[in-house]
Amino acid sequence: MATLGIDGLVSGLKTSDLINQLMQVEAAPQALLKTKQTATTNLVTALQSLNTKVASLADAATKAATATSWTATKATASAASVTATTSTGSTPTELSFTVGKLAASQVALSPDYASLPASGTLTFKAPDGKLTEVAIGADAAATARAISASGAGVNAVVVTANGTTRLQLTGKESGQAHAFELYAGTKAQVEGGTATAVGLTPTRAASDAEITLWAGTAAAQKVTSSSNTFSEVLEGTAITVSKVETDPVTLSVTSDTAALTSLASGLVGALGVVFSDISSRTSTTTTTAADGGSVVTGGLFSGDSTVRGLQQQLQTAALYPVDGVSPASVGITMKSDGSFALDQEKFTAALAADPAQVEKVVSGIAQRVADVAKGASDSVEGTLTKKITGQQTAVKDLGTQIEAWDRRLSVRRENLERTYAALEVTLSNLNSQSSWLAGQLSSLSASSSS
Repeated sequence: MATLGIDGLVSGLKTSDLINQLMQVEAAPQALLKTKQTATTNLVTALQSLNTKVASLADAATKAATATSWTATKATASAASVTATTSTGSTPTELSFTVGKLAASQVALSPDYASLPASGTLTFKAPDGKLTEVAIGADAAATARAISASGAGVNAVVVTANGTTRLQLTGKESGQAHAFELYAGTKAQVEGGTATAVGLTPTRAASDAEITLWAGTAAAQKVTSSSNTFSEVLEGTAITVSKVETDPVTLSVTSDTAALTSLASGLVGALGVVFSDISSRTSTTTTTAADGGSVVTGGLFSGDSTVRGLQQQLQTAALYPVDGVSPASVGITMKSDGSFALDQEKFTAALAADPAQVEKVVSGIAQRVADVAKGASDSVEGTLTKKITGQQTAVKDLGTQIEAWDRRLSVRRENLERTYAALEVTLSNLNSQSSWLAGQLSSLSASSSS
């Protein structure tokens, strides 16, 4: 709202400055509310950041507490041509085998394209009897595109040499189950035995990969696969071969120490992130006041019972013994600065000496930490979540109070401006009356003299 231009027209007072000074005093309570709102908003932001870190800690702890996480394995082979990957269900073991054949897809050439029907239908037949029709195109290239786009599982390209054009047909997948035959005719004609078989010239036969388990022993057994990967020989282990191996290959599946160490380090690292965040927002800062004295300011989390309680609960969960066994025995400790650390050398040694004990201790710690972290970060009932919601409500309430003060101060300013404007008018009238009286007195004095 525009203010009245009343600056001391009669009184000579700087009324605008005077009103501003008065309003500054009047607005002091609102300024306190704004300061409190800013501080509360900063606290909400800090709590949200902490809540995110605690949620991540809950995830890391849950993973470390899950029994299947401790069954992690890795596989190595004595031959570079054999690789293997392990997954859930894999168990430490050894397996010996030779590699007799690799899987291959069928490759065949059609006769001279000119000898094929100029129009009509070609039909591919799979070993399982599946029939797929392909319309013959206007030329060899069109027919090749139609074959590749069909559901026959065959790619086709045009090959021209010495004036002869043929189609090279390649199975999209390896293995005998993906071999094919070609007929000139429809499905019905193939089924009725009236279609003409197209004489294909094989350049590579479809074949399965083959390994022989326990080769050279009475227990020797051949296993085949349509691809070069054998996924069902060992539960949870996929074996891939890339070369024929006549000498026995030994595949070793062992516990994955690196993965198990990662479980513990992930838990400890996530704890460290949470504690570091709390520590950085709790520490005090000291500044020098105008009078030379020291001013100590607490961090955002200083005195916050919710955060302090969470910190204490996590510390207890992480450091309390599991069935009488100290976390320090597997390398999990808290340093003097309050941060967590994992002695990997000690952890690895403990894992080698007694893996079951290490799993019991770490998973026990992890379960306790997960319970605390979930209790704090749960999206509905979490203590941190509720704290954040409460502080957000406080920010909103403070905003409402600040808006009310805006209206109150606006009215107060208008009243002050009217008051001082009226004062100027009154002073102006008094000045006019004073001038009139002075004139009258002057007239009376002149009359008396004459």
